[in-house]
Amino acid sequence: MRKVSRTDITGPASLLSAGQAGEKELQKAIRHYGSATKKKFPFAAYKGDDVRHTLEKLFHGKCAYCESSYDITGPVDIEHYRPKGQVEGIPEHRGYWCLAGDWTNLLPSCLDCNRRRYQLVPEEFASLTRALESARQGGYRAILSGKEASFPLAAGGIRVIDRPDPADMVVALEAEEALLLDPTRDDPAAHLKFFIDRENPLGLVFPASSSEIEVLALPAATSSTEVLETAREAGVSVRGAVSIQVYGLNRIALIQERTRVLRKLELLATIVIDMFAVVDSLSRLQVAERDRPILNKAILRARGAASRALGEIRGMASPSAPFSAMVAAWIEAFKKDISTPQPVPEALGDDPTVAGLINA
Repeated sequence: MRKVSRTDITGPASLLSAGQAGEKELQKAIRHYGSATKKKFPFAAYKGDDVRHTLEKLFHGKCAYCESSYDITGPVDIEHYRPKGQVEGIPEHRGYWCLAGDWTNLLPSCLDCNRRRYQLVPEEFASLTRALESARQGGYRAILSGKEASFPLAAGGIRVIDRPDPADMVVALEAEEALLLDPTRDDPAAHLKFFIDRENPLGLVFPASSSEIEVLALPAATSSTEVLETAREAGVSVRGAVSIQVYGLNRIALIQERTRVLRKLELLATIVIDMFAVVDSLSRLQVAERDRPILNKAILRARGAASRALGEIRGMASPSAPFSAMVAAWIEAFKKDISTPQPVPEALGDDPTVAGLINA
């Protein structure tokens, strides 16, 4: 999950312009929910083509929660951050119907993050060590995940039951103290941390910790209440822990895909380091003047290989790339590992470290 700003793009006119589908539907919904009818309201404005296309552009065709590319894996769900029709665990709640066509309440989601279904997750999550052992040894069990109508609040949150006065809407929604992360409202990096082990890559995500102690793992619990209590006791981000459980961010398919990305990064890193060493060695050679062109050509070829590998790494961290938040975390670890200054010949640039080349 990565931070996304809605101000980076013009929102869909069908929901934001006066007299368009969004405004018309809201007025009909107000009349509908003001009556005694028990019938469900047929919301449709949020399904408009311009809504879908704007979300796709804003999130680069990726799921807002897991960052997988839904245009490859399957159709996208236009997801309501606050569920429009009902709220899980509160039978009397009619859902946040007044936000069904609210642009700020809509997110693109892959089917597995949004729809409730059984997913395989690592069997042991009581500690980081046990979680890693479980995942690496193929120990998995099935739990229900997927957001659907889930919208848990912190203990002190005040649930919005019906439509607040528009002037008080923002304050009322903030008072709920929502536990689920929304990448357009929150900074996911403050709540989620990726496990980066450069020697043995494994694409797991954990709730962030405010302490210097190594992050703890999230138990493979079956309810957000259980996760909340465990996270609070462990001293990790409660919102991160609950979001991982509800969205299913450690389901086996995601772990496998993230691990493939990490292994590709390690391969590219090997190329960078090896070419760095080759250029350094070649630049130290003393050769006859007639052989200098051949040596320079070899240096340029090694430089080109390093540059292409670095370009690929940078591209994998771009907002449009799958799992870019995890890639950014890997890059930070890589830069720390190679941060010792080493002389770099002019052919590779001015910064005396490979880390500098990544930033170039």
